[in-house]
Amino acid sequence: MQHLAEEAGFDPARLDRDYNAKATVSPEAFAAEMVRYREASIAPRADWGRHFDVVYDEESGQRIDIFGPSFRSGLSPVFVFIHGGYWRALSKEDSAMMAGMLAEEGIATVAVDYRLAPEVSLAEITREVRAALAFIWHHGREYGLDPDRISVGGSSAGGHLAGALLAEGWHGDFGLPPDIVKFAIPVSGLFELAPLAATFPQEWLNLGPADVDQLSPIRHIPVRGCPIMVAWAEHEAVGFKRQSRAYADSWIAADGEAKTIEIANRNHYNILIDWCSPETEMSQALLNGIRNIG
Repeated sequence: MQHLAEEAGFDPARLDRDYNAKATVSPEAFAAEMVRYREASIAPRADWGRHFDVVYDEESGQRIDIFGPSFRSGLSPVFVFIHGGYWRALSKEDSAMMAGMLAEEGIATVAVDYRLAPEVSLAEITREVRAALAFIWHHGREYGLDPDRISVGGSSAGGHLAGALLAEGWHGDFGLPPDIVKFAIPVSGLFELAPLAATFPQEWLNLGPADVDQLSPIRHIPVRGCPIMVAWAEHEAVGFKRQSRAYADSWIAADGEAKTIEIANRNHYNILIDWCSPETEMSQALLNGIRNIG
């Protein structure tokens, strides 16, 4: 497979097409899926919400929402979810679709907010989600979360940010062990930023060469990292598929355990709705990954 960084030299029209997730669905379908994200989060917020708007980072004022079973039953394994939106849209309010399904299985969910581009840089967004993970590690017990059973996931841009949590070399800045994450499931993620710096997301990301190098998770894969499941939709823009496959291959090359899954009859957006029901392939992949944490 051609190295992902070389895609920056592709014809601009091809790059735009390969990384335009919205073009894979109609405008009406896109609008409907955004509504579904919010609607699918309503019941979990009402039934399983435990703590809302917990400030995790004093510098930015950003917040998390915490969902899960009764914390009187002891510490719960926790799934940290980072929303997508090409780093410039959506929020934690749209990000609890899996929280009810997981709570029924005794698993807590943390939905993470972060400031958006172009208000802040991608480097700052990355710092914020790392600060969220650090907060969960240092303070999770106060909220019934087990810091020794942390899993992470994210969709699209959130898949990139999940990869940033898996990357090596940053943990010491936050007082964290390098193996803090025990399982990860990036969904339709972006792991090499060179192609993005050469196409339309550059309008709001404004990435320089140092940003591309420092913030591309595929360039900072740890040796023998935690098990990961890399997922994407059948009806996905092809750039996202290439990135996902390359990330899994690179993980394996670094002696890590990586599996891949393509979800049939789903697109870049509705793949997440499968997390509402425990019997779906997406939910089983997530549940099995969390259950297998030692």
